[in-house]
Amino acid sequence: MNLVSRRDLIGLVLGVSTLILDSFDAKGAGLPPEEKPRLCDDACEKELENVPMVTTESGLQYKDIKVGQGPSPPVGFQVAANYVAMIPSGQIFDSSLEKGRPYIFRVGSGQVVKGLDEGILTMKTGGKRRLYIPGPLAFPKGLVSAPGRPRVAPNSPVIFDVSLEYIPGLEADEE
Repeated sequence: MNLVSRRDLIGLVLGVSTLILDSFDAKGAGLPPEEKPRLCDDACEKELENVPMVTTESGLQYKDIKVGQGPSPPVGFQVAANYVAMIPSGQIFDSSLEKGRPYIFRVGSGQVVKGLDEGILTMKTGGKRRLYIPGPLAFPKGLVSAPGRPRVAPNSPVIFDVSLEYIPGLEADEE
């Protein structure tokens, strides 16, 4: 009597291989919070104290860590951005740096939280910014994070450090 079907065996092999391959891409996933990759190190944090806060009409606040030299993304264009998402205490709940590659999404189309969309639309390629996103522009329904990560309560403010890496198909000289 064959207890393991071929389908179960194939599923097991694919599942294990996916776990193994994904673990090679994760950078810092198992590190303690103080050693996780960040876009803003201790020197950057100190410099940010002297950077003026900008507040938009929607309530989004931001500080530019570095102003980019490239073009700003038009609404609907894809962008490649690295980010580190934190609750106000500084605990990280998500990060593209840990995944080892920038996050690519269509800016201004609702694929990310409203505050991130708004904050990236006014950045220039090559820039880094800290976004202070109020609850209504972040996760109005809250967010259940991965195990070991802080939960984001409904309508809680969040902080995103974001770097606009590039805009596929839009080169700096086309500005």
